[in-house]
Amino acid sequence: MDEKLYELMDWAGVESIVYSEEDCPQKYLGPHLTEVGITIQAFFPDAKEAVVVTGGGKKKYPMDMEDEAGYFAVLIPGKKIPDYTFHVTYENGTTEEKIDPYVFAPQITEKEAKKFNAGICYNIYDKLGAHPMTINGTKGVYFAVWAPNAMRVSVVGDFNLWDGRRLPMRRFQDSGIFELFVPGLETGTLYKYEIKAKGGLTYLKADPYANAAELRPNTASVVTDLGTFEWTDQAWMEQRKTADTKTAPMFVYELHLGSWKKPEDGRLFYNYREIAPMLAEYVKEMGYTHIEILPVMEHPFDGSWGYQVTGYYAPTARYGTPQDFMYFMNYMHEQGIGVILDWVPAHFPRDTFGLSGFDGTCLYEHFDPRQGSHPHWGTLIYNYGRPEVSNFLIANALFWKNVYHADGIRMDAVASMLYLDYGKNDGEWVANIYGGNENLEAVEFLKHLNSIFKKDKDGALLIAEESTAWPKITAPVQEDGLGFDYKWNMGWMNDFLGYMQLDPFFRSYHHSGLTFGMIYAYSEDFILTFSHDEVVHGKGSMIGKMPGKRKLKFANLRAAYGFQLTHPGKKLLFMGQDMAQFSEWNEEKSLEWDLLQYEEHQQLHNFMKALIRLYREQPALYSRDYEPAGFEWINCISADENMVSFIRRGEKEENDLLVVCNFSPLVYENHKIGVPYSGKFKEIFNSDSKEFGGDGNTNLRVKTSRKSACDDRENSIQILVPPMGFSIFRCTRVEEKPEEKTKEKKASVKAEKTEKAAAVRKTAKSGKTAPAKKTAKAVTAPAASNTEEKPAVKKPASRKKTAAQKAE
Repeated sequence: MDEKLYELMDWAGVESIVYSEEDCPQKYLGPHLTEVGITIQAFFPDAKEAVVVTGGGKKKYPMDMEDEAGYFAVLIPGKKIPDYTFHVTYENGTTEEKIDPYVFAPQITEKEAKKFNAGICYNIYDKLGAHPMTINGTKGVYFAVWAPNAMRVSVVGDFNLWDGRRLPMRRFQDSGIFELFVPGLETGTLYKYEIKAKGGLTYLKADPYANAAELRPNTASVVTDLGTFEWTDQAWMEQRKTADTKTAPMFVYELHLGSWKKPEDGRLFYNYREIAPMLAEYVKEMGYTHIEILPVMEHPFDGSWGYQVTGYYAPTARYGTPQDFMYFMNYMHEQGIGVILDWVPAHFPRDTFGLSGFDGTCLYEHFDPRQGSHPHWGTLIYNYGRPEVSNFLIANALFWKNVYHADGIRMDAVASMLYLDYGKNDGEWVANIYGGNENLEAVEFLKHLNSIFKKDKDGALLIAEESTAWPKITAPVQEDGLGFDYKWNMGWMNDFLGYMQLDPFFRSYHHSGLTFGMIYAYSEDFILTFSHDEVVHGKGSMIGKMPGKRKLKFANLRAAYGFQLTHPGKKLLFMGQDMAQFSEWNEEKSLEWDLLQYEEHQQLHNFMKALIRLYREQPALYSRDYEPAGFEWINCISADENMVSFIRRGEKEENDLLVVCNFSPLVYENHKIGVPYSGKFKEIFNSDSKEFGGDGNTNLRVKTSRKSACDDRENSIQILVPPMGFSIFRCTRVEEKPEEKTKEKKASVKAEKTEKAAAVRKTAKSGKTAPAKKTAKAVTAPAASNTEEKPAVKKPASRKKTAAQKAE
């Protein structure tokens, strides 16, 4: 052994490399200038010879084996580190030419690392993870991962026999980041991080920032280059910047990519590129404005539907590559369809290859299980107060918006983030510093995320699934709100579905299920949802929730969708419910598309097309969703009749629509409805039309209002109200001339006297109570429960009695 080299060696350092316990391997491995030359050291387990080759192969310097485990070193002359390679011969006789990874400088700067440690490096996904790049003319992959408490981190894969001794990573200053550029690696390379925790426990972890992953059940991360896809959706992205979804139609089609349609060739899933044209064609045919996809981030368990994420920066390999998913997004935009991605920052699974106990400590989660564990879900809760964890999540939301052009992020389970005692019993949670149950760190995280997300002003949306009365979910952060664009209206959904599941006979006792939502309708900017959560786990499909026999079920469903569409707020409907699939959603099976061969399902399907088309054509149904002036009750107190009526208004009076909803199986003939002004009222939609499977109880003629008080209005019309359905009328104001007003008033008084006299004569002759002006007859299909037939509703006898008493 060269004596000079021997004296230059740090034998304690050599031992730390050999025993794979070194977190700063660059201190020993790689080239180092000395007063007597240049030392080059390397560790090649199972090698018997190693040679340093410089000058393009002209000079060769055999290396001394300093440790029989495979530690080599050499002292070469010079004052400038030359370009060199290793020529390594292993004990099995194979040879390999290698470029020294410890020659290359870190690709993350001190400033970026400090910003990350402060939680404000919003493009950290460009630094951490695996990134193909060329440094000084050498192609390879740059790896970086945050694991501050690890004793040692190595990148491993097929390229180094999954041996953590071969490529230990460098700890970057005191940032907790480990990084290393590995020459020669290409896209498609499988890799993981081998982490040696304090105490000696060594294990493998997938890359939290990986851009691709293996198809489950395999769990390795995959090197990919996200910069190779050419986007062509510039026109869509530009118009999105100036679009105002609050005053535009927004009807979201929620779906699960893996079960929307299944291939017929035996494969489990279609590729993203195959799904895109089929889905776009269907969405455009129906008229939906957006799709919302259940989480596409990589997850190990199909049955979680994507809500237990292990690869936050990787679209799931079930349906293809990241580039395939980019094609999907690009195609949707070219077809004029917005894409909202479901996102899960509230919790993560305990899978040992994922984030749990990442560096041997509770890094992403809380140490105390009362803070870091969801007892009911079996998952772990993020430590939002740790800046690097907050940065991981904030950057992830920005990643899907900026890299994949997502038009919106729907945030799952926000309520579980806001409350420390969510789903927990006494003693299972820890109060905040003020003794309350509010998660102050999560609140700050949400405000931080929303403020940064909106900073780009690119039109992307943030939507909260929040099920409590936490205030100001959609208020701006500057006004002490959380800053979301929209909130799912879970209260309205629960109240209304509870009402609709009742036999019509009992609905009159639960009338608030229809009306209560308007009391708080303008407290937030709501989306009215019938989502995947409502058609699983024994809850039944939408059509399955409806009472009565088959015909009445379809009538109920049409009425439910009509009320949702005409009620203030944007709309969302889960796949399969627009064709009345009776089966609950099952992620293992395709939607039952063959149902469309049956008339009643096709009629419901056509009804939804027509309804959504009407929605998009009528500004009154969307332009003032979040202004109280856009809605006005006409009658919300007719509980005995299971009926409500209201006005929806647009920016112009000519946009006004009158909506009448009847949730009883009775037809109301010549039913008197108050109207906001004198005018003509033309029915433009009726759910009981025969083309939709109804009985044809429609209003064919334009209704002209009369100066006859009703519902606290001076003017009224008489209409035919369809059974278990709704009617929508276009309103056109017609100013009355003074002489016409006088004539009409006289005619009205005369008609009223004639009606009263006739009623008295009829009562005297028959000895029975006179009928009311509003008469009702039962619809063809009986109002029955699922087990026995019953009268549909109580007939409005009290109204008839009152009319008779007035006649007398």
